[in-house]
Amino acid sequence: MRISLEDAAARLKRGEVVAIPTETVYGLAADASNDSALQQIFTTKQRPADHPLIVHISDISQVNNWATCFPDVAVKLAETFWPGALTLVLPAKNHVSRIVRGNEPTIALRVPNHTITLALLKLSGLSVAAPSANLFTQLSPTTAAHVESGLGETIPVLDGGACAIGIESTIVSVAENGQWQLLRPGMISEAEITKVAGQAPQSKKSSASESSEISIPKAPGQHALHYSPRTPLFLFKDKVALIHKQQALAKADLNCAALLIGEGDAPACTVLRLSSKPAEVAEQLYDSLHRLDALKKDRLLVELPPASPEWAAVLDRLSRAGGGNSDDSIDDACKVN
Repeated sequence: MRISLEDAAARLKRGEVVAIPTETVYGLAADASNDSALQQIFTTKQRPADHPLIVHISDISQVNNWATCFPDVAVKLAETFWPGALTLVLPAKNHVSRIVRGNEPTIALRVPNHTITLALLKLSGLSVAAPSANLFTQLSPTTAAHVESGLGETIPVLDGGACAIGIESTIVSVAENGQWQLLRPGMISEAEITKVAGQAPQSKKSSASESSEISIPKAPGQHALHYSPRTPLFLFKDKVALIHKQQALAKADLNCAALLIGEGDAPACTVLRLSSKPAEVAEQLYDSLHRLDALKKDRLLVELPPASPEWAAVLDRLSRAGGGNSDDSIDDACKVN
């Protein structure tokens, strides 16, 4: 159900949820200070309550409404990348809802770089929590049509066109002492963050007790199975292995479709081919997977990009979309080693 900017603002102020566009993906938005509204996000998405939400604010000056401190490193990152596809995780003030924090002591904040969304925030006077507007673990939406396909046509959607970046924001946590960690890769790279921060990221904890603690998701999008189509999806490091898998599937009377990156040989099935440029692949990735998923094939076969820093965000999304799928009845060639 497509709605106007004014209707979207009114619904949010009444405590309802509204799907909104951002430059990354469409989000399912609710007033971040309204626990009842926030609970609707979790109910609609069928999302576990211990997964924190990102709060979208309209201006850097609003950080202090949510965070106990705004370290210099975080200030530099915000001044450089906001509005934009960077989420900062900072120590939360006591008044911040445990629902939006996912019971964590931190709050995730970003200023979206989308004209319509910024206008909505200013018109409503609200800050909104807005995880991806889809069912939990399923493909993120990058168009209003994707939202309606995933959540139903009765969901109110503010249509802002196709998302320009196409995958979720980079998430960086910054501690009170200024040390930072990359929690989720995005199209703002770790190298760019390091350059602006002026210091390397904090090293990962390695003890047994600490390892078990940090295995629990502390930021959105860290579930082992995430960004996933309904059709079983398999990942391949090269086209040769992918073509071999398609041939094995055909012998077993199973049909498939494939998503390839760059030029080269292709399997004897429906194929979508993306470019070899990371930003272009990111922009088109979810839309391509939505299109292939809609074909209702038995399997989706996806070629992975190179394991290099510029592809980190795309690799992260595809690895979670695959969720470690294997098909022992055919072969195990699809597993990512």
